[in-house]
Amino acid sequence: MKLLTDWGFSVNSWQGQRGEYWVFAQAAIIVSFMALPVYPLPAVMLAPSTLYGLWTAAGVLGFLALVLMAKGLLDLGRSLTPLPHPRDDAQLVQSGVYSLVRHPLYSGLIVAALSWALYQRSLSHLAGAIVIFVFFNAKATLEETWLRQKYPEYGAYQQRVKKLIP
Repeated sequence: MKLLTDWGFSVNSWQGQRGEYWVFAQAAIIVSFMALPVYPLPAVMLAPSTLYGLWTAAGVLGFLALVLMAKGLLDLGRSLTPLPHPRDDAQLVQSGVYSLVRHPLYSGLIVAALSWALYQRSLSHLAGAIVIFVFFNAKATLEETWLRQKYPEYGAYQQRVKKLIP
């Protein structure tokens, strides 16, 4: 329970003042993505080298996703919250992976979804990855409104660093 209050959840969280509903929607989207059936690309016989190339690309993207998420978590430290509203005691982090992309955790999830879609050669998962991108872009836009209000230097940071794709 203390972890939830540290993250910014409160008794009034049902009112959604800190973006709590975005967290619930995020969980639903990620679970839905994992539950999607695989609808493979149209039946085309792929050469083994093409198939291995897709799997290699998926592996590289999967590794990149893990690095983005792990480094994002480490660099954010005690400022971490699943809510789009920043923690009251948070510090603006602009170093580490945050010097390459403003939302590396969201980027990592997007890249992981794309990696899975490639690995499975699944049109349904490719569509799901697009939905995940659109969702996290919208969540990041809301988050950045609150970050600009809290940190006067955030506008300059936005000009220097890309939002979701480094």
